[in-house]
Amino acid sequence: MNEAILGFLSPLVVYAIITILHIIIPVQKTTGYVDDEVTGKKLTYRLNGMLVLIVTMLIWFLSGYYKLIPFDWLYTVRWYSLAGAFTIGIIYSLVSVLPYPPVKKSVLADLFLGRQKNPQYLKGWIDAKMWLYLVGAVMLELHVLSFVAHHYLVFGLEEVNGVYLCAAMITFFVFDYLSNEEVHLYTYDLFAERLGFKLGWGCLVFYPYFYAIALWSSVELLSPELATWQIVLFSVIFVAGWMLARGANMQKFYFKTQPTASFLGIYPETLSENGKSLLVNGFWGLSRHINYLGEVLMASGIAITVTAEAGFWPWLYPLYYVALLFPRQIDDDKRCNKKYGPLWQAYTARVKYRIIPFIY
Repeated sequence: MNEAILGFLSPLVVYAIITILHIIIPVQKTTGYVDDEVTGKKLTYRLNGMLVLIVTMLIWFLSGYYKLIPFDWLYTVRWYSLAGAFTIGIIYSLVSVLPYPPVKKSVLADLFLGRQKNPQYLKGWIDAKMWLYLVGAVMLELHVLSFVAHHYLVFGLEEVNGVYLCAAMITFFVFDYLSNEEVHLYTYDLFAERLGFKLGWGCLVFYPYFYAIALWSSVELLSPELATWQIVLFSVIFVAGWMLARGANMQKFYFKTQPTASFLGIYPETLSENGKSLLVNGFWGLSRHINYLGEVLMASGIAITVTAEAGFWPWLYPLYYVALLFPRQIDDDKRCNKKYGPLWQAYTARVKYRIIPFIY
């Protein structure tokens, strides 16, 4: 079997391994925020993403160490692998949408945005959305490892350069997400979006392949050593974004699960009416979607690490977040205005900025 076919099939094999590990590795059973459409009860989730990631990374390392598969093989077959993932993503999206009753007037809108809200497979053993994010995150990390291995094999271990710092940031991003899976149960994707091309194809293809675009565009290039001030500056941008994104999501998570508890010493201050409450202090007093600003800053920190080598290409990653999150903010504000009514209007009068404090 030639390299092209093996590369094309590689995402299918990796996704199958991740799924099997997700089923057989011990889990934390967690009740989420979303209601089951049939029973009205909160959905239950099986979370073990961090363990799945560690075991998958161990399999990758042992496969390379014992020369079963070269450490940089996923880089070598990256274009064939992308084609295979693209095909899997299309098939999965079609199967997840077409058999179910229409939601939108347009079939294309249904295909893109989805029809099912929160499907689960194997009698609840696999939640579709959390599985998609797990598969995407683990495959992304495998790409990081393989791409960096290729850079090392070509150029050797230099001092701290852009490629290695970039890889470290993306790896931190993946580990941070999978160590906080429960927090993700309270985010927009889980309670507001349906399962269609946007989530299905997005997590199987776009997430694990495009999110590594900074490495795609730089690992074949000689990466100059970074000065200390560059390491500090780039890291500050990334960490500042992480603090805003993670801090905001954690504060909201604590408020949803422990309404009177403090987070980082911040006790929740709210506007309330008819049993509904909105946070107006801490991170959520800075802007109505401060976590979106954090995501853009994190992506910018990743992109800037390899700008000297790769030029414009890495900046497609933060630009994607701008294109995704700024329109989402408008949609989310409309949804919240409909849900909370006058309470939301009081909130927007209190927290005036949408995403960027003092600017927007």
